[in-house]
Amino acid sequence: MSNDHSAFFGDSEEEAVAGSIPADLIPYLEAADEPDEVALTDVTDHGQDAEEAELQTALRNLVESSLLLGPDPSILAELEGDIDEDFADDAEAARAEHEEALAKAADSVELDAAVAQIYESIVERAPEHDIEPSLDRIRMLLDILGDPQNTFPTVHITGTNGKTSTARMIDAVLTAFGVRVGRFTSPHLIDVRERISIEGIPISREAFIAAWNDIAPYVEMVDTKSVADGGVRLSFFEVFTALALAAFADHPVDAGVIEVGMGGTWDATNLIEAGVSVIMPIDLDHTKWLGSTIREIAEEKAGIIKPGQIVVIAEQPEEALEVLLDRAREVDAIVRLEGRDFELLDRQMGVGGQLVTVRTPSATYTDVFVPLFGEHQAHNAAAALVGVEAFMGGRALDAKIVENGMMTATSPGRLQVVRTSPTILVDAAHNPAGARVLADALDDSFAFAHVVGVYSAMGDKDIESVLAEMEPHLDSIVITEMPGERAANIQQLREIAIDVFGEDRVEVRDNLGEAVDRAATLAEATTDPADKCGVVVFGSVVLAGHMLDLAGIRP
Repeated sequence: MSNDHSAFFGDSEEEAVAGSIPADLIPYLEAADEPDEVALTDVTDHGQDAEEAELQTALRNLVESSLLLGPDPSILAELEGDIDEDFADDAEAARAEHEEALAKAADSVELDAAVAQIYESIVERAPEHDIEPSLDRIRMLLDILGDPQNTFPTVHITGTNGKTSTARMIDAVLTAFGVRVGRFTSPHLIDVRERISIEGIPISREAFIAAWNDIAPYVEMVDTKSVADGGVRLSFFEVFTALALAAFADHPVDAGVIEVGMGGTWDATNLIEAGVSVIMPIDLDHTKWLGSTIREIAEEKAGIIKPGQIVVIAEQPEEALEVLLDRAREVDAIVRLEGRDFELLDRQMGVGGQLVTVRTPSATYTDVFVPLFGEHQAHNAAAALVGVEAFMGGRALDAKIVENGMMTATSPGRLQVVRTSPTILVDAAHNPAGARVLADALDDSFAFAHVVGVYSAMGDKDIESVLAEMEPHLDSIVITEMPGERAANIQQLREIAIDVFGEDRVEVRDNLGEAVDRAATLAEATTDPADKCGVVVFGSVVLAGHMLDLAGIRP
């Protein structure tokens, strides 16, 4: 280290005096530049570097002679090697705290890696959208595990759209009543642990790993037997269902809120003997597996209605309702039907959500704040309240507790605001019915004068119908691509978008970040205030997850 101080204090003594240090300190700095025979002898004797010794001398002189602060005993003591015990204790505590933080960080990395490895091993199986119509494999696995699904009462939820939001609302209200809830939903947005929620938060990494270690040997056992009998291994969704149910039983939870993966009759969750089921609006989706008409899809979803249970049925197309009511009569289930037994009486927009008034079979709940946007979420809240009432014995619920619970409800990736000025929304609308609901919600809940869409989708979706639902509500659209084998090709998306919007209203960007930036620029290219301009990212749950990740938001 050089002793030339000109870089900091100037090239001359006069400049230094006029600079940043008192004039009476200059001699000490000059002294520090001169050889100190005692210091050199001492340093030589101990094999230390001469320049380091000179620096120590200069520092001591500066501290002792400071006219502004006076000599600081603790600093002098440190320079002399005579460190105060309390200071040493603090330093040792700081070192220990730092080492503990490093150890925790290392453990966190290891846990993340273990969760990722487990997830990858499960993903290698048949995907959740590629089902084998049989409950034999999951029944065998749950039987070996001791039927964990029978250790707690359950609310079972199906439908085409609104399942996850309704499940989260039921969870929130039950939690407000002191019930320990295990919630199983799909798919996830960012982290696979989102699918398994215990007491309102995603399952911990430790509990996830422990649950997998508990069931893994039995998964292998069932796989081996199934393949030997000419069948297939357990699917991704079957394994995940067993994982969730085992984790809930081990916790243990007081109640399960379980969302169907796809359909109902042959869904892995349908071994649950739920006391309450909730069927949200049914429309066309997953037609390759569930049927090409609403009636056929309703027949699959009606399979979750069990003898003697209470079934809450949201507003349905006529052909779906007929199927559901026939099934309920067949098994002697008790129906709670929207429009007859319960209804949304009123809704008013509020800051960050809406106030809803709901009539149920047992009470009328007035001005309950729902922190979510769109009329569809008000209807979801109504079905959720009836479901909770049924689960709690059919009695009227404490209105204050209901309000407190509903106020905490969240639904990430569902008409979620991720940025303002301009407002950027993300919604997982991936089918025509979802796009229709999204379009209505944009008009209903946001006073936008200009809206630009950002879109991508899976290749097996009804892309043209989704875009047709959104076209009247968007000024233009930016197409982008998602990673993954199921994702639609960007050229295919572009061609369909041009057919729907016209070439002059369609742009393409290679990745989501660039697409959102371009959409924001297009939305703001007007003379209207920023709050009148919006961007909506939609088309896939996977895309919604990428957008939340890009915005730094964890569900």
